[in-house]
Amino acid sequence: MSIHLGLERVRHLAAHLERFKRRTVHVAGTNGKGSVTSIIASILHTSGFSVGRFNSPHLVSVHDAILVDGKPVSPSVYDHAHSLVIAADQHLNTAATPFELLTLTALQIFEAAKLDIVVIEVGMGGRDDATNVIPDDCILVSVLAAVDLDHQKFLGDTIESIAEHKAGIARSGKPFVLGPQRYPIVEVAARRVVEGPEIRGHFIISTHVRPWHLSEEYHFSPSERPFAPPPGQSIEIYSIPVTSPIHARLPLHGTHQLDNLSLSLTVISTLVTHTPAQATLHHFSHRITAETVRAGIEGVSWPGRLTFHTLPRPVTVGSTLDPPVVLADGAHNAASAEFLASYISGLVAQLKPGSKLNITYIVALSHSPPKTPFDTLSPIFLPHGSQGSTTRVRVAALRFTPPEGMPWVTYVPPLEIQETVRQIIHLEDEDVWAAPDDLLWDSQLLRAFEWAEAGQAAHSEENLVVVTGSLYLVADFYRLLKLLEE
Repeated sequence: MSIHLGLERVRHLAAHLERFKRRTVHVAGTNGKGSVTSIIASILHTSGFSVGRFNSPHLVSVHDAILVDGKPVSPSVYDHAHSLVIAADQHLNTAATPFELLTLTALQIFEAAKLDIVVIEVGMGGRDDATNVIPDDCILVSVLAAVDLDHQKFLGDTIESIAEHKAGIARSGKPFVLGPQRYPIVEVAARRVVEGPEIRGHFIISTHVRPWHLSEEYHFSPSERPFAPPPGQSIEIYSIPVTSPIHARLPLHGTHQLDNLSLSLTVISTLVTHTPAQATLHHFSHRITAETVRAGIEGVSWPGRLTFHTLPRPVTVGSTLDPPVVLADGAHNAASAEFLASYISGLVAQLKPGSKLNITYIVALSHSPPKTPFDTLSPIFLPHGSQGSTTRVRVAALRFTPPEGMPWVTYVPPLEIQETVRQIIHLEDEDVWAAPDDLLWDSQLLRAFEWAEAGQAAHSEENLVVVTGSLYLVADFYRLLKLLEE
């Protein structure tokens, strides 16, 4: 089964299930929408609301796509709701897609829990995405994070057409918040949709937070034990309904997360200023305080996006090396790859004077034309060609484990990734490895770490492993991490 956008099936099926009535924040975008949903949900939860959150794709298991008060839904709760949706689908012969079934399962779980508010991430696009089945009267605010080229096969081959598609989550007379954008045409296209005669929504531009620099010194050193990851980003906030500045540390790494935080805080402000009195959240402004905003920001978590991990032990049997430090980031398109490259450049700048960083990239990619492997990988590897002796780069190319229930997701062959890397940056033969075709799914990532450790043994200094290119590979990494911890 492939991807089939459109609301006909999901609306027909939803009409035969318990009606969804939860107040909802609906978030679309190419990059950042997962971080935005996480920040918003965290602030709402620390402010005393019961909060549901839906993100896709799931990371390790389908249960972590559906969260209640920050915790993945239990298998028993998921199975019960999913069985109701499946039974209705079979009875009506709807032939709903796996994502449509998952979306309705999440909505049924949230409705059964009678949550105060839910925060929903769009799966793909916006206008025709299954999450747009949520009734108009439930939507409190629609949100558009950063728009870039991705999924052109389904959404159009220009930034303008993609932005119009994603802005299609706007609802009549409701606020629509636009996050910081790298392309001015996004605002033009989104305004055309939101302020057009069919919707006439309230268009709101995201405000900005600013970095707040503390007098502290940090040197990036993966060799130190225990490893100390970079501290959270210090920020200063002026935001409704808080009248005095708030100082907080955002634990999400990367300067792009400041844009996501700005958008999230604008959404929080919009909920306070635009929520009608008849809504169930009319006490919202009394619950939000400077302390709940700060605590919500500092308590946010979004695994697999510039997150550091130290393996509990070396993966090679009998190795006397220190376990590697791993940076996991599901960068899967050119824009997110640029964020990753920029962040790594910042790490290099934070090395102790005279240090050298040896980076082993473990990479897998989804086959998603017209996006090519070169499009995704060139932002990551091109900068290394100009950093001289400061870094040494090695690359392992893998397949990822096929995600359950998503047969349309396929991987780029490792040999094709290897050849693409060689086109981008010159590497010695010993510094590039591709998983052979006969290597089992559950063995290739372990083998890649063994190869990385062998390189670490031959080239001491500061060593970092970066797992990237696909969230499905990052999911494989978390499964391996759990296995090594047992």
